[in-house]
Amino acid sequence: MKTFIDQLGSSHSFEKSPNRIVSLVPSQTELLYDLGLENKIIGITKFCVHPYHFTAIKKIVGGTKKVHFEKIKLLEPDIIICNKEENTQEIVAELSKICPVWVTDIVTIEDNFKMITDFGQLFNCRTEAQKWIDKLTFALSDFQHFIKEKTSETSKRKVAYFIWKNPYMVAGSDNFINELLKLNHFHNIYQNSGRYPEIELQNLRLDGNPDLVFLSSEPFPFKEKDASELERFTGHAKIVFVDGEMFSWYGTRLLKAFEYFKILHSKI
Repeated sequence: MKTFIDQLGSSHSFEKSPNRIVSLVPSQTELLYDLGLENKIIGITKFCVHPYHFTAIKKIVGGTKKVHFEKIKLLEPDIIICNKEENTQEIVAELSKICPVWVTDIVTIEDNFKMITDFGQLFNCRTEAQKWIDKLTFALSDFQHFIKEKTSETSKRKVAYFIWKNPYMVAGSDNFINELLKLNHFHNIYQNSGRYPEIELQNLRLDGNPDLVFLSSEPFPFKEKDASELERFTGHAKIVFVDGEMFSWYGTRLLKAFEYFKILHSKI
């Protein structure tokens, strides 16, 4: 019997490595696949679109906020993978009646490395996990060098990162998006306003008068008409559509994100 502790501090004991996995977090589904665990993944959410073929061959058990408990139960999983932000406490509590629920909590890049290490131990794929940590560590160092050459502490551009409409919501503090904004030397004007504050467009300039307004592709898919609506309130700010996966997905997605960020900086 081996005991492991997840990122919320909960202990989980297994006689052998879990063999039947249900993943309720898209970015963690991608991570599990990249760790070579495709054949062990038996259930995913409708938002688990990477790798693209999973939606055709894996059982869909709902979304991240609404799951079909009976469908999951019928799959007889050994473990269910959740995330503190993506899945509610109520969902985790109900799922715990089926089997152990492993909950991650990712705010920083260090948290991301810890998750990969944990999965390597939990699913007995330590070598693959270390390979990814090595690749991500190298890519992170390379990007830090890039961004240091690109900008300086005194030239940080002020940013508002929009994630939702009706009501308008932005990324605040204590979340992975804000961590990546800081990594890119952007100053999030809402970093002292809670995690995902609701805002009024007419107060945008008073709130911090951003140089850049990022409209994310997810969870709300902002379009050109939304940009036109925001233009009335942005003043001098440049409106930029950004790939939400690159800013909010953790796991192995971060490797692609570093290259995406380099391209983004060349455009703004």
